Amino acid sequence: MFKLKVFFIALSLTFLALVGCSSEDSGTPAEEKEGLEIITSFSVLDDIISNVIGDRGTVSYIIPIGEEPHEYEPVPSDYRKVSDSDVFYVNGLDLEEWLESVVSNVSDTDIVSLSDGVTPIPLVGDDEADPHAWLSPKNVIIYVENLVTDLVARDPEGEEIYRQNAEAYIQELIELDTWIKEQVAQIPEEQRVIIVSENAFKYFGKDYDFHTDGIWEINSLEEGTPQQFARLAEIIKERNVPAVFIETTVDTRYMETVSKEAGVSIAGEVYTDAVGKEGSGAETFIKMIMHNVNVFVEGLK
Repeated sequence: MFKLKVFFIALSLTFLALVGCSSEDSGTPAEEKEGLEIITSFSVLDDIISNVIGDRGTVSYIIPIGEEPHEYEPVPSDYRKVSDSDVFYVNGLDLEEWLESVVSNVSDTDIVSLSDGVTPIPLVGDDEADPHAWLSPKNVIIYVENLVTDLVARDPEGEEIYRQNAEAYIQELIELDTWIKEQVAQIPEEQRVIIVSENAFKYFGKDYDFHTDGIWEINSLEEGTPQQFARLAEIIKERNVPAVFIETTVDTRYMETVSKEAGVSIAGEVYTDAVGKEGSGAETFIKMIMHNVNVFVEGLK
C-alpha cells in the first residue's frame, strides 16, 4: 500500500508539471466546447450515461475494457482527461477511491457518485460495502435518477432532453428486470448459486434470489490460495452446484483450479466490471446483463 501511495504522489506531481508546461507553452485560449464534456471511470457507467446525455454532450471513460477497476493504475493522460471535463462521474462505494483522492488534488473538476441512495451490501467479513451495485438493474435506475439531477443542475436548458432520455432508459431497465425474473424462473431454487472468482453478484443475487460466492470478495484482495480453492470446492460439493463461471476481467486459471477440485464444469463467461468489446454481443449494460442471465440459466437449470 505504501508503494502505491508513493506511485500516486509521483504521478500527481508529473501531471501538475505537464499541465504547467502546457499552460505556459500555449499562447491561444482553449476553444469553447459545445455541450457537456463528461468523463467517467469505467465502460459500464459510460454506457449508462450515454443513454441519458444523448447528443447533448460527450462521454468517455478512463479504465480500458478488460482491465480491473479495483486495480487500475492511472497514467498522467487520465488526469488530463478529468481536468478537461465538466464533471467526473464515478460509481462510488469506494470503487474508485484510489483515483478520486489523487484527482481531487490535481483538478477542480467535480466528482459525483452515481450510487448515492443505493442500499449497500457489505463485503463478507468486512464493514466496507461491495461496490458492484450496477449489476442490479434496479440499482441502475437509482444511478440514472442521480445522473439526471446532476445534469439538470449543470445544464438547465437540456432538462427536457435529459428527462425524456432517462424515462425511456428507465423503462428499458424495468423491462430488463421483468425479463430476468422470467428467465431465472427456469432454474430450480436449490440450484440458484452463482460461483465466480470475485463474489461480485451480491446485489444481483439479492434481487433474483441467488446465493453467491467467490474465491475472494473483491479483486483488490485477490489471492487464490489453496485454502480459498478448497473452501469453495467444498461449498460446490455440499450444495451440488451444477457449474461455475469465469469473468471477462479475471485470469481464468483461478476458476479452472476450483472447477477441477470440485469436479464441475465451467458453464461460460460473464461480464462484471466492463461491457463487452465490439462484436461480443455484450457491448452495452443491458446486453451484458442479458448475456450473463442466459449463461446462468444454461449453466444452472
